[in-house]
Amino acid sequence: MDIYKLSDNVSVKKTGEDFGAELVISNLKQAVKNPERVNVFVNEKYEFSLTVAQVVEFKIKVGQVISAEELAEYKKQSEYGKLYQRTLEWVLVRPRSEKETSDYLFKKIFEKKLDKNYINQIIEKLKNKEYLDDSEFARWYVENRFVKKGVSRKRLQMELMKKGVSREIIEKVLKESGRDEEEEILKIIAKKRAKYDDDKLIQYLARQGFSYELARDLVLESGKD
Repeated sequence: MDIYKLSDNVSVKKTGEDFGAELVISNLKQAVKNPERVNVFVNEKYEFSLTVAQVVEFKIKVGQVISAEELAEYKKQSEYGKLYQRTLEWVLVRPRSEKETSDYLFKKIFEKKLDKNYINQIIEKLKNKEYLDDSEFARWYVENRFVKKGVSRKRLQMELMKKGVSREIIEKVLKESGRDEEEEILKIIAKKRAKYDDDKLIQYLARQGFSYELARDLVLESGKD
């Protein structure tokens, strides 16, 4: 439908001859699939879509004459807005690290051949709005990773480093965490005791990043029951 609430201007219907060489915003219509976006028509032809907030921010109105440079810029802002929205929805599914988000954006930009500058712009915007925070991500990750199965501090550290979290943040989060190496080992022993003998279970725990000595002591102690 035509959007009249965005502006007091009423959509002006003109023929191609009426426009001449001018580029005139001839209509604004609410997008059917996404009501939060507005389809913008120039000289009766659909050219791009923007969010309602972008339309207000750029003061776009029906009847407005724009230059070719402005049209190109609006199209870039349209691409940016769509990519930001998709990334925001992706980030809101669960906490993400900055590196994960950067990798996600790089893939989307490569697929659609978009401006690489969007990566830093979107990352900074998400950080400013507190949707991205490596410290919060690391806390969430440590609190939820293999809670029932058991996991070593070393493994958590390695996994978080692969996700781009700084060593300083990792050390701080692990120090604040209530997860205890002995308790984590006992979780694994409870699950693996029937599958492995003592030696293999100790070796398995060592490969998981636990101290060999601590793993040995707890495995041998559990075998006395």
